[in-house]
Amino acid sequence: MQAPITISPIPKPKPKITWRRLSLFLMILPLLVLVIAFSYVPLFGWVYAFFKYKPGIPLSETPFAGLEYFRLLFGANSEIGKVLINTLVMSFLNILSSPLPIVFAILLSELRGRRLKKFVQTVTTVPYFISWIIVFSLVFSIFSFEGIFNTLLTQLGWIKNPVNVLGNPDTAWYVQTAIVIWKNTGWSAIIYFAAIAGLDSQLFDAAKIDGAGRFRCIWHVTLPGLMPTFIVLLLLNVSNMLSNGFDQFFVFYNPLVADKLEVLDYYIYRVAFHGNDYPFATAVGMWKTLISIVLLFAVNQLAKKFRGQSII
Repeated sequence: MQAPITISPIPKPKPKITWRRLSLFLMILPLLVLVIAFSYVPLFGWVYAFFKYKPGIPLSETPFAGLEYFRLLFGANSEIGKVLINTLVMSFLNILSSPLPIVFAILLSELRGRRLKKFVQTVTTVPYFISWIIVFSLVFSIFSFEGIFNTLLTQLGWIKNPVNVLGNPDTAWYVQTAIVIWKNTGWSAIIYFAAIAGLDSQLFDAAKIDGAGRFRCIWHVTLPGLMPTFIVLLLLNVSNMLSNGFDQFFVFYNPLVADKLEVLDYYIYRVAFHGNDYPFATAVGMWKTLISIVLLFAVNQLAKKFRGQSII
């Protein structure tokens, strides 16, 4: 009886350090250093959340607080509930407006004039690079009591008294969402322009042969081709719901809309630098980071379940 033939696995060749690989690593090395310096080194500051730290006193002479500030975070007198509602509402409104860059990219890609298309794309992308200080100055000059908006409506007889757009707490969430849409839509559409350019032109030709017009081509070819990109960006937005940014709310914050615009990022800043309560602000920041990580991995599992592959 002949013995069975065993086939030994072919050993994988060991990767060699070539000059090309080394040059690519050296190119990315400054970025890694910056990420470590600004994203990981500050994590050592989390230790302040467990001490009753006061500015000017060495940490070694500071009494140990344990989990005291975390108990205050979820205590009955904590403001975190109101702040969390503002944060989630602003994030939810931004997620609701997330399809707008897709619509804008599709409509702009359907324009025939190449120069007009480039002009519109440039004009709509520029606001993304304008600082929030300049944006506030522009919005204030338009919507203040003596701004263009109130002056024009008053002269037309549509209103008798000026409208306080930036100081109305009932519309503060929607005003800020509209400003974000104006500022970010053009920039957010760039990735969809790239996705549209990468679609197979044969699919459009086949649809036209079957009698599809421009709208049918958009509905049955362009939109399905953009859906994977949209889903990934949507899931990333969901995982980042607790981070609304700081600059926007810092410049638009005023006593009239304080209860509506105080999100987590601004709340941490106010507690730390206005109230000099660095340990409590650190505890809030730690809680926000841990919840964001949990959301990220939860969204990653959803992506793996519905798309068949994860996003990280």
